[in-house]
Amino acid sequence: MNPVTFGGVMNRRERRNEPRSMCADLVKVRIGEGGGVREEVANLEDISPSGACVQLEAAAREGADIEIVCSKCRLKGKVRYCRFVEIGYDVGVAFDKPGAWDGRQYIPKHLLQLTE
Repeated sequence: MNPVTFGGVMNRRERRNEPRSMCADLVKVRIGEGGGVREEVANLEDISPSGACVQLEAAAREGADIEIVCSKCRLKGKVRYCRFVEIGYDVGVAFDKPGAWDGRQYIPKHLLQLTE
């Protein structure tokens, strides 16, 4: 795993094998919890073919089923981490299918593709 740096500050350990694209787009998420499904609007923070990070107002249980509903796609996966940040919770998602997202089916708003 490689450290990720923003502005010279180490932020977190990189777990994805491919580059992630930073973005800012409102999406709907459905989270399976306690035998039911919680639905809320989230901010899509970054995305890659194998996963994403969304920012939620409430915490999500690690390992919970999660679905990100975009304009033309549904990306299903599992919650890998949930961290409290100043304005909510950053929730890491690992998609169930490798390569689940590609830019041909959905391009998030304010997309910034980072290169190494």
